[in-house]
Amino acid sequence: MRGYGQPGFGGTPPVIKNLLIINVLFFLGTELLTSIDLVKYLALYYPESPHFRPYQFITHMFMHGGLTHLFFNMFALWMFGRVLEGVWGSKRFLIYYFVTGLGAAALHLFVNYLTIDDMKAAAIAFQNTPSPEAFQAFVKDNLSRPSDYVLNLVNHYFDNPSNPNVAAQAGSVVSEVVKHNINVPTIGASGAVFGVLLAFGMLFPNTQLMLLFPPIPIKAKWLVIGYGVLELFLGISNQGGNIAHFAHLGGMIFGFILIKYWNSKGKTFY
Repeated sequence: MRGYGQPGFGGTPPVIKNLLIINVLFFLGTELLTSIDLVKYLALYYPESPHFRPYQFITHMFMHGGLTHLFFNMFALWMFGRVLEGVWGSKRFLIYYFVTGLGAAALHLFVNYLTIDDMKAAAIAFQNTPSPEAFQAFVKDNLSRPSDYVLNLVNHYFDNPSNPNVAAQAGSVVSEVVKHNINVPTIGASGAVFGVLLAFGMLFPNTQLMLLFPPIPIKAKWLVIGYGVLELFLGISNQGGNIAHFAHLGGMIFGFILIKYWNSKGKTFY
């Protein structure tokens, strides 16, 4: 999308400039330092993962999963963030950026906790009382796209419900699914970028933006609301692949709370 008529669109202010540079450097490091798996060290892992480190709450915000991921996040950060930094000043914008990024990570991990906790409870139930029905239910609830091996194993288990070897294979699949979900890394600045988008919509709600696909004008407030509703739907329905939809919502929620808090202190910022 592109904007027209937005206030404050001049040069790139210092915080935005440095965030762009740092994100690009992290991306280049990930691509060029092939002997080191930087994702393993710098992405955000679930706290039960052996790869988890507290500093990952910060470092994951500078990691990206590809050039397209990096480009769209940085383009949105540059487009909307430079206006906010011009209005708020560098210090306030930097605080806002990291609060929304950390809030996004917090909500994402909380949702992961609920998901993984239910998954572990189902795994324990299966291990205590293994059955084809329990295995089928676990696969249905926790694998959106089960492999042919898993689907064939479900059918084989129903054909051989008393076979201990089949039950052991099913138990291994259940354990691996839990282990895999605990060790899924989270990367990207999207949570903070969605917080920036939310702030722009609150400060300049009637600013006209031009979407690229489709090429139609839309007011900032409707774009923000539309994104929020879409992310909520995709998060609840578990659609959209490996995208952390609740992290996006977390950035918007914490951004909204922070702006309202600042306004409650007696000075209006929009």
